[in-house]
Amino acid sequence: MRVVIDVSPLSVPRTGIGNYVRGLLAGLLEVGGDRHEVVAFGLSGPSGCRRIREALDGLPAELRLPLLPRAKWWRSGWSRLGRPPVESVVGPLDVFHFSDWMYPSQRRGARVTTVHDLVPLRFPDLVERRTRRMHAPKYENAARTCDLLFADSHFTASELKELLNVPSERIAVAYPGVDPIFTPEGPRKDLGGPYVLAVSTLEPRKNLPTLIEGFGLLRRDRPELTLALVGHAGWERRSLVAEGVRLLGYVPNDELAAIYRGAAASAYPSRFEGFGLPVVEALASGIPAVASSHPSLDEACGDAALRADPDEPEAFADALEQALDGPPSLRARGLAHAAQFTWRALGEAVLAGYESALPDSSA
Repeated sequence: MRVVIDVSPLSVPRTGIGNYVRGLLAGLLEVGGDRHEVVAFGLSGPSGCRRIREALDGLPAELRLPLLPRAKWWRSGWSRLGRPPVESVVGPLDVFHFSDWMYPSQRRGARVTTVHDLVPLRFPDLVERRTRRMHAPKYENAARTCDLLFADSHFTASELKELLNVPSERIAVAYPGVDPIFTPEGPRKDLGGPYVLAVSTLEPRKNLPTLIEGFGLLRRDRPELTLALVGHAGWERRSLVAEGVRLLGYVPNDELAAIYRGAAASAYPSRFEGFGLPVVEALASGIPAVASSHPSLDEACGDAALRADPDEPEAFADALEQALDGPPSLRARGLAHAAQFTWRALGEAVLAGYESALPDSSA
């Protein structure tokens, strides 16, 4: 097969979707790079093209990265206009896997995408208006035109059926893989004392004010604790400033791995997720994790993370206390659970999906 994958999300500093795209490409090349031609395709400006090349450094994929000023405008316009087909830029293909960022038409071959979550449809008030404007047309196009839609979890697969009426036979689950950099071995960040770590974009859906309130309750008996918040500044309007809270901003993966390893525990209070990769990153780093009890996080947590009601600060305080005082078996359980989520496993799931979506599934 000649597989073309849109890697445009790698043109910005990597977070969840960018990490998924990078892991997908790495896993696919690991399991099928000797048999299939994999093309990394993306429209971006000079700085975006540089980021894509840096993210994919060392991966033996063919790069098709046309340089365009105002690339975001071109991606949007190309998707809405529906022409020319993607083959006019990348050549013949057997599979086109498009991203959240653009969905150009194609002449032939299997048409595939990944849906990471349906938050803009399920909870439109929890996302920015521009996010709703960008994703709604993609969802409609994907539901109407794709031979196969990958979901980050069985939970998101059920959302695709319910909210977009996509039949089961056109859905496959491809769990995100954890970057191998997240491991218990390696340097640990020193923040001057024990700390609880939360990794997420600072936006309402991530429910950080509830965590901060719960952390304040915990800190009454543990004044030495710090709550470290890592992530892009988003559109959270509520104040995140509180005693013992440190805002570290966006942190690249190599530095983030050391921050995970140095933490006494992690917390993920999100109200709704497509999967919840930071929970698994924490477990893979050998630290206990406390996560929201919302069912969208069940698969990321398994039986290895402690859970707390996202509406109850007291529940987060109690669960964090259990995590901090937990037995060594909790760490071992977390490592075993996280070991399932690899780039290779992602590549295997995606490759099987491509082969099933081809007109001749025996290809």
